[in-house]
Formats: sequence, structure tokens, C-alpha cells
Amino acid sequence: MRSAKQASDDGGRVRLLIHTDGAARGNPGPAGAGAILRDTADGSVRAEIAQGLGHATNNVAEWTAVRLALEEALRLGATHVDLRMDSELVARQITGVYRVKHPDLKPIHAAVMPLLRRFTGYTVGHVPRALNKEADRLSNVAIDGEDPAVSRS
Repeated sequence: MRSAKQASDDGGRVRLLIHTDGAARGNPGPAGAGAILRDTADGSVRAEIAQGLGHATNNVAEWTAVRLALEEALRLGATHVDLRMDSELVARQITGVYRVKHPDLKPIHAAVMPLLRRFTGYTVGHVPRALNKEADRLSNVAIDGEDPAVSRS
């Protein structure tokens, strides 16, 4: 995981824009989680995540990417996060529009929701895949076991 100095907005608050993605080849199959965390003030990259997950489903990978990104945002001192993902399912599960029913997702959901409550504010949004290319690339880097200046946590 590459991290840099804290991002801050007006008043010393730390606000990050986070794009996450998870991928599984075969679903289930080899899986990876990717995320990119940017300073909302200047757009600079504050951290990148690319973590292999072994054998998992796409939804487990998507949820794990969110968890890893939120943990890193807290380490960076973020007070507010804007989550963006191309998984409409996960976005709607986080916001409570859809319930989390699958037993493999319940523990990750149970870990993510308290993390979100640690921020003074957050937003969650679904974005088209075309606007989530960097996180997608990182999730695939994780599956492939490549290391183009991106460490795994």
C-alpha cells in the first residue's frame, strides 16, 4: 500500500475520494481487491491498494475492497470519505436499499458498517465501469500477482 501525507480540506478536515473494485476470474475463482484513495482538495493519490484474496466470489472481492480502503482512509486520518464503485449491488447494500443476505458477505458487511461510522461523514455512489478504471486495474494487478509499485496490505 502506498501512502503519503494526510489529505485535508478547509478547516483541517481530511476528505478522500475512494474508488474501489473487486474482481474474481471464474466467480468464484482467483480474486483481488483494488482501491485508489485521492485527496479531494487537489486530486493527488494518497494510497493505492492491490490485494490478492485467493479463491473468492466477485461480491466478496467488491466488499473486501471497500473494507481495505476504509481501513486505509482511517490510517490516513480521513474524517470524511466519498466512496465510488461500479458494483451497484454493494453500493445499495451499504446504503441499506438492499439487504445483505449471502452468508459470505455478512461478516464483511458487519466489519464495513462500523468503519463507516468512524467518519464524521461519508457518501456512497455507484459509477459506471468507465469511471472506475484505476480501481479495476488494481484489482486485476492483485489477481495477477504483479507489483507495479503497488504493495499489498
